[in-house]
Amino acid sequence: MRLAILGGGGFRVPLVYGALLRDTGRPRVEEVVLYDVSEERLTAVGHVLAQLAAGYDDPPRVRVTTDLDDALRDATFVFSAIRVGGLEGRTADERVALDLGILGQETIGPGGIAFGLRTIPVALHVAERVAVVAPRAWVINFTNPAGMITEAMQRVLGDRVVGICDSPVGLIRRAARSLGLDPARTAPDYVGLNHLGWLRGLSYGGRDVLPDLLADDTALKLVEEARLFGPEWVRSLGALPNEYLYYYYFTREAVAAIGGAAQTRGEALLQQQERFYSAVRREPEHALAEWQRARRERDASYMAETRDTAQAGERDAADLSAGGYEGIALALMTTIARGGSTTMILNVRNGSAVAGMPPEAVVEIPCVVDAGGVRPLATKPLPGQFLGLVQQVKAVEQLTIEAAVTGSAGVALRAFASHPLVDSVSVARLLLDGYRARIPELASVLHPAPGAAR
Repeated sequence: MRLAILGGGGFRVPLVYGALLRDTGRPRVEEVVLYDVSEERLTAVGHVLAQLAAGYDDPPRVRVTTDLDDALRDATFVFSAIRVGGLEGRTADERVALDLGILGQETIGPGGIAFGLRTIPVALHVAERVAVVAPRAWVINFTNPAGMITEAMQRVLGDRVVGICDSPVGLIRRAARSLGLDPARTAPDYVGLNHLGWLRGLSYGGRDVLPDLLADDTALKLVEEARLFGPEWVRSLGALPNEYLYYYYFTREAVAAIGGAAQTRGEALLQQQERFYSAVRREPEHALAEWQRARRERDASYMAETRDTAQAGERDAADLSAGGYEGIALALMTTIARGGSTTMILNVRNGSAVAGMPPEAVVEIPCVVDAGGVRPLATKPLPGQFLGLVQQVKAVEQLTIEAAVTGSAGVALRAFASHPLVDSVSVARLLLDGYRARIPELASVLHPAPGAAR
């Protein structure tokens, strides 16, 4: 099999290649084609992968290219992990909002809208080229905002685009282990959108054990999300929220913590990655060691401000070593390629799986995966306190897609103004103006609409 990785000069690519090196099943990936717009980043990641492969018999071949069609041609699977505007764009996503007293975060709130606006046109171009050059390929989307980008790409490729995220599986793993259970033998009742979902039940041996967890103070302390939100709040919900819901349930605290930090997450990562790529350029023979050092620093600092504010403590060592996106992507890819059957939480077209949501909406829910593809499982209805938030955020995502496709600044303004974390239309106008001024890739997407945004 041939795997194309778009965003192949990205920092997380060695995680994917490491998972491929450990995969001994058949058929297996024989060639990995890395595509990126930056030759320098491709070269650096190529050094890391070569050093990772040392000592392995018959590792997957690696080829790099800056030609998209060349990367896609004859691909069996495509992993899309692009970042339009780079980390410089992410820092603007965060800072424009924070300067207005609004949450500044990569995928949540106005930052996620700005990220989506500049990414969707590129993602649609990728989808169009896949349709021409590799029409039988499956696209596994890592690109954030994952649900929004997956939904946009499905306009071209349909259900052969599947979005993935490691937050739900991490939550389920922590919940199961806190009760001394094997996560692989549990069945989760998880539903929502990407970065906005709840674990409402966890079946083991035919019985829902989540109420046991919620009632057990000692067990709850072992779950990072319970420490983040507090035991009283998760008990009042009757569910364990995805960690990103902290930004909705504790908005003021999150804005204060992120705004009061010396750097935003994007600014810190930009410095980390500049150090990494510069170090590899100077001493390519130490590429793997430099990458491992930077990875440890990156993982340990994930959501550090919110953990500190909530006094949630350090990340669990087992979580840091368990892996994330790469394991989910490999499991999805190999199950489709080899057959068998498994259940995974994925970002897929809703159809009728989640009541109250449009059929074309991409939702994050349990799905059955086999050689025939991916089938979403029906979910129990969401209670109003959950459904209302999901519907509102999905409406914002769909407005963002419409704005990116049509180039309408007026629709983009509606997207910003409709988000629950943006508190007035006037602020929405300032956000839109600020992002257009700071991010050239976003400004080039939108044109003014009469009587709408300037």
